[in-house]
Amino acid sequence: MLKKRNRASKKEVDLLFKQGKIFNSTNLTFRFILKDDSFPARISFIAPKNIAKLAVKRNFLRRLGYNVLRKYIDQFPPGTLGVFVFKKHQDDSLTIENEIKNILFKIN
Repeated sequence: MLKKRNRASKKEVDLLFKQGKIFNSTNLTFRFILKDDSFPARISFIAPKNIAKLAVKRNFLRRLGYNVLRKYIDQFPPGTLGVFVFKKHQDDSLTIENEIKNILFKIN
């Protein structure tokens, strides 16, 4: 799991859905805002109910995403506020890792 200081809060997620820029991939959508450099990157994962009906499966997807993101959180620009939203149920961590790398490449 990612440290709390590196995860976006509910208020920040609401702000992202109103004002954030969007990058799409096959399994993930990334909404983000680049703010000032005074805080480290804060990124969260959302697994909607239409992707996985059971809370156990949604929590599994979020944990999988956080475990993959832990490797790359330092490569995001400081001040990044973002949220990854799952579009499809994906159990393969390598696929998620490749999509996070591609989105990270687009931001930098």
